[in-house]
Amino acid sequence: MFGDFDSFCGNDSLLAQVEDIEHKYLQDENADAKAAGDIILGNLKSGIYQKKQDNFSTSENKIALKADKEDTFQINENDPVDSNQELIESGLDDLPSSQLLYFGKTDELSSGSRISPVPERRNKCVNSRSDKIRRPSSFCPDTEHRNRPTDFSSDSKCDLFKTESLKDHLKSAMTGNAKAQTLQVSKTKQLKEAVLSEEICVARKTIESSSVDIGPFYGLPSKVKDLFRQFRGIEKLYEWQHDCLMLESLQQRKNLIYSLPTSGGKTLVAEIIILQELLCRQKDVLVILPYVAIVQEKLHMLGEGSRGATLEITLAKILYTSKNTQIIGMSATLNNVGDLQKFLRAEYYTNNFRPVELKEYVKIRDTIYAVDSKTENGFTFSRLLNFKYSSNLEKADPDHIIALVTEVIPKYSCLVFCPTKKNCENVASMVCKYLKKEFRAHREKEKQDLIKNLKNIGNGSVCPVLMQTIPFGIAYHHSGLTNDERKSIEEAYSTGVLCLLACTATLAAGVNLPARRVILRAPYVANDFLKKNQYKQMIGRAGRAGIDSAGESILIVQEKDKHLVQSLVNSPLENCYSNLLLELNKGMQSLLLSLVGLKIAVTHEEVNNFICSTLLGVQQQLLCKEKSLSEIIKDGLENLIEKGLLKGRISEKEHNSKCILKITPLGKATYKGSIDLAYCNLLYRELKKGLEGLILESNLHLLYLTTPYDMTSDFRPDWMIYLRQFNQLSAAEQKVADIVGVPESFITKKASGQAIRKNVDSAVVNRLYLSFVLYTLLKETNIWSVAEKFNMSRGYVQNLLNSAASFTSCVLHFCEELEEFWVYKALLTELTKQLTYCVKTELIPLMEVAGVLEARAKQLYTAGYKTVAHLANAHPETLVKMIEHLSLRQARQIVSSAKMLLSEKAEALQEEVEELLKVPADIPGTY
Repeated sequence: MFGDFDSFCGNDSLLAQVEDIEHKYLQDENADAKAAGDIILGNLKSGIYQKKQDNFSTSENKIALKADKEDTFQINENDPVDSNQELIESGLDDLPSSQLLYFGKTDELSSGSRISPVPERRNKCVNSRSDKIRRPSSFCPDTEHRNRPTDFSSDSKCDLFKTESLKDHLKSAMTGNAKAQTLQVSKTKQLKEAVLSEEICVARKTIESSSVDIGPFYGLPSKVKDLFRQFRGIEKLYEWQHDCLMLESLQQRKNLIYSLPTSGGKTLVAEIIILQELLCRQKDVLVILPYVAIVQEKLHMLGEGSRGATLEITLAKILYTSKNTQIIGMSATLNNVGDLQKFLRAEYYTNNFRPVELKEYVKIRDTIYAVDSKTENGFTFSRLLNFKYSSNLEKADPDHIIALVTEVIPKYSCLVFCPTKKNCENVASMVCKYLKKEFRAHREKEKQDLIKNLKNIGNGSVCPVLMQTIPFGIAYHHSGLTNDERKSIEEAYSTGVLCLLACTATLAAGVNLPARRVILRAPYVANDFLKKNQYKQMIGRAGRAGIDSAGESILIVQEKDKHLVQSLVNSPLENCYSNLLLELNKGMQSLLLSLVGLKIAVTHEEVNNFICSTLLGVQQQLLCKEKSLSEIIKDGLENLIEKGLLKGRISEKEHNSKCILKITPLGKATYKGSIDLAYCNLLYRELKKGLEGLILESNLHLLYLTTPYDMTSDFRPDWMIYLRQFNQLSAAEQKVADIVGVPESFITKKASGQAIRKNVDSAVVNRLYLSFVLYTLLKETNIWSVAEKFNMSRGYVQNLLNSAASFTSCVLHFCEELEEFWVYKALLTELTKQLTYCVKTELIPLMEVAGVLEARAKQLYTAGYKTVAHLANAHPETLVKMIEHLSLRQARQIVSSAKMLLSEKAEALQEEVEELLKVPADIPGTY
C-alpha cells in the first residue's frame, strides 16, 4: 500500500518524503502551487503503481489494456489524453475509497484550466468494471460538483495549499482507510456483469455488421421461412394469417385479440409474433401455458374458475404496471369480446376460416341427423346406420360405437370422447373385442414397439387394458396415465400407429390431436351437461389440415336429452365473466394481498383504482349485485387485516382513503410462498406446532406438513389399506398420527366398521393418508407399485407427487420469510429435491445435471460417476465407452452441463463467503 515504505509515520516514512518534496518545490519562487501539486502527485502515483505495470502490454510508446479484439483501450503518444492517465486509472480498482477520494481532490486542485474534460473515447458498451476504471472521481459522492469548470487564480491555489498541505491530505486519507466503507459489490458479480456486457457488445457488433437479410418474411430473416418449410412443411400462410400479421395494430405494438375456429392456424401467427419480438425488437416474451402441449393462452379460460382468476390477476398487473408491454390474446371461443377488449385495451381481429370443413351430426338410436341451424328444430335427416348387429353385440354396444368407428378406422383416425375415465377404458376394451383380426396386422411391429416402450416406462409393468387394446390400434387417454405414458400414446396416435383413442374432455383442450371423425359418447362431462364452449372444443378436433378434406363430429344422444341437445347445438357461445368473486372472493383477496405486498397499490384509493381496471371492474354492474365493488374491496381488505395479513385502517372517508396499508410478515410469507389464503393460517399453526415436537426419525412428519391441502376434499381413503400402512410404521412414526390428530383407535374402528363417537377432522385424516402414499413413494420410488399398494391410479399418484413437490417449494418460501421457522429451511430444501426427482437419495445430485433422467443416473452411478464433480471432470469419449446407449453428443452435453452446474454452485458459495466477510456498515462506535 505504501510502496517500499513500512509506514506513513516517522522520519523515513512516505509522508516525510512527500513533505520534503512539497517544501522543495514551493520554495522555488518561479514554481506555482499547480506545478508542485502535479509533480508531487505524479511521483506519488508512479510509486504506488510501479508494480502494477506488469499487468499491461507496452510497445513503442503504446499502452493497451486488452478487453477483446474489438474493444481495446489504446493510448499512444499522439493521443490528446495524458499517456499515463488510463494506466493510472486501471489500477484504482484495488484502492480504498478514501485514497480514491484523495486523488479526486488533488486532481481537482491541480487541474485548474489546464485540461478540458476528457473526450468520451470508449465504446458505448463498456462494462461495469470499466466504468470504475474511467475516473477515480467516479467513486466520490460529489463527482458532479467537482467536474464543473472552476476558475482558480494562482493566489487562491497557493492559499489552498497553505491551508492544507499534501501531507495533511494524504495523512487524512490513509487514516480514513480503516474507516472507509468497502464497495458493496461482490467481485463474482462484477465479473459476471463484465462477461455479460462483453457478450452483448460482441452480439450487437455482429448484428450491425451482419449481411444476413432481415425482413423478407414478416420482418424476419428468410432463414425463418426456410425452417418453417423444413420442419413444419409450411409453404405458404393462409390469407387470414397474412392479413392478421399485417394489421396496423400489430405494427404499432398495440394489444390484440384474435379469434378463429379450432384448427384455423392461430398458433403459427403467435409463433411468428414471438419471433418478431425476440429477433427483431430484442424484447422478452412471456408465453402463458394453461395446458401441457399448448403454445398459447386461450382467452376463454378467463371465465373458468380459479385458473381464470389467476390469469385475470396476471394480466391486470401487467396492464397496470407496464405501459410498454404488448398483450396478444387468442381463442377459438369468444362471445362477449367487447368486455375483453375494454379490459385488455386491445384491438380485435376475427375470421371464420377453417382449413378443413367441419360437418356436425347427431345420432339418435340408429338414425344420424345433420346439424342445421336454419331448420326449426336444428336437425335434418342424413342417413341410417348400415351395420348388422347381433343380439349379443346390441347388448354390449347399445350406442353403436363399433358401427361408427369401423366406418373410419384403421385407414383414418378417430376420437371417442367419454364422460368418465372408467368409461374410456370400457369403450376401448369393448371395441377391440368385436373387431376383426385383420386390425391386428396393421403396423403390427410398431404396436409391439409401443408396448415395449410402455413396459420400460412402467419398470416392467403395462396396464392390462392397454396390453389388450394396443394390438388393435386402440388405446385410452385420461389423467390416470402417467405423463410418460400419455406422451407415448399421443405420439403413436399422431404417427398413425394407433387409430382410435377413447378419451376424456381434457384432451380436447389440452392436446393437439386431430381426427377424421370425433364421436361424443354422451352430452355430459362427468355428471354435468355439456357447455357450448366444451362442445366446440371437442368437435374442433375433427378435420386434419393437409391430411383430410373434411372432418365430422357425431354426438350420441338419448331420446330424453334430445331437447337439451337441440338447445346446445343452436345456442351462442357462453359469455366470459370474471372469476375474482368466486370461492368466497378468494381470488379477490389474493389479489388485494399481492397488490399491497408488491407495493403496486398501498392505499384504499389506489386499490380501488386498480380493481376498476380488471375484468371485474369492467363487468361490475353485472356481477356486483348484492354489494357494490367498493364495498367488496373494503370487506376484502378488512378480512385480510382480521387474518393478520395486512395492517392499516380502512375507511370510506376521504381523509382516510389515503392511509397507507402495510403487509405483515405472515402476509408477506403467504404471497411470497403463493399459499392459498384459505390455508395460510392453518399452515402457520401446524408449522408452529411442529416446532414443539417435530419427529425427524423419518420424513413422515415433514411430508404431512407439506401434503397439499387442496387434494384432500374429493378423496376417500381405503380403511383397510390405511390400517395396514399404519401398522407398518415404526413407533416414532405412529406417534406422528397421534400428534396431528388421528389416533390409532380411530383408524382401527374405521377399518372394522365400528361406530365412531369422537369427531375427527376428515381433512386431517385424508391428508395423513396421502402423506402415507408419499412416504411409501419416496422409499420405493416406483409409481406403479405404490399405485397398486394403495389401490389408486398411477396418474393420480404421479399428480399427488408433482403437487406435493410444488407445495413443498411454496412452504419453503413461506418459511424463509418468517424467522421463527428457520429450522425448516434445510429440511424443506432437501425434501423438495426428493419429491421433485423421486429417486434414491444418492441419484439426486446426478439428476440435477441437464439431460440426466433416472435411468441414466442409475447407469452413471453404477459406473462410478457419483457426483457432479465426477461428471464435470469426465472425458466424453470415456463416458460413451462405459455407459450403454450413450452417444458422444449426449456425453458432451452431460459433461458441459455438469461443468456449468459446478461453476454455478462454486460462484454461489463464493458470493456467500464474500457476504459473510463483508464489513458491516453499522458497527457500533464506527464513524
